[in-house]
Amino acid sequence: MCSQAITFSNGLKMPIVGLGTWQSKPEEIDLAVKTALDAGYRHIDTAARQDIFLVTKLWCTHNRPEDIEAQMKESLAKLKTDYVDLYLVHMPATFNHDMSEHDPKVKVEDIWKGMEGVYEKGLAKSIGVSNFNVDQIERIMKVAKVPIHNTQVELYLYFAQFELQEVCKKHNITLCAYAPIGSPGRKNFVLPTGQKLNWPDAPEPLENFLVLTRHSCDPKSTNKDRVIENFQIFNFQLSQDEVDELNKAPQGSRLFLQDFMVGHPEDPFKEERPKA
Repeated sequence: MCSQAITFSNGLKMPIVGLGTWQSKPEEIDLAVKTALDAGYRHIDTAARQDIFLVTKLWCTHNRPEDIEAQMKESLAKLKTDYVDLYLVHMPATFNHDMSEHDPKVKVEDIWKGMEGVYEKGLAKSIGVSNFNVDQIERIMKVAKVPIHNTQVELYLYFAQFELQEVCKKHNITLCAYAPIGSPGRKNFVLPTGQKLNWPDAPEPLENFLVLTRHSCDPKSTNKDRVIENFQIFNFQLSQDEVDELNKAPQGSRLFLQDFMVGHPEDPFKEERPKA
């Protein structure tokens, strides 16, 4: 079992490597989760319950404060548990219940009030956000009674989000990377100096890089061999010189722009979208 963890501001510890399951086919998830648990994973993004770190998310059709507790309880019923370890707002933009229209009235500050409610009732041991930008995080932290414990964002070597990292550090918010190996269309990294790093031809070095910079990561896979491979990041260690070189990697653009949020006043990526 992996013993390495990051610690939230409320003292809760989360295993540093998890299994991502979003948009996986239902028939594939059972095997992926079983394989992950057998391999040593204990952080499952939706064994004994107390040994598992369970994360689930609030979908954007239920971001309204008055909807959040009921939606949370529905998720708990499906998971057959009475709490989750981490509950995340999946997207900052709110939609109506059938996802056919934006609901522009709901601000991120409003969503957070509802999240504080489920935390205070013990339905989640910690709460956080996903796909929120720097401004949205700062706005929440100005009004929060319960601080953001964790944020999950797209983050990998070529899209390191340095400004977001600094904001999280300032507010003692832990950071979890999804797509940590830069999928889809991942390219092999070549150091700017042309130096060859002594590592396997596998994604583990990119995950190891995140771990060494004190971030957790949730690589997604339903392939048995890949699930096991993604957990092997502790089998070797990058040197500090290698980490320093990796930090100089040329920065690219976001891969997952979540285009369904275009036009919403809380679209977190509107400044990054191509201009018409």
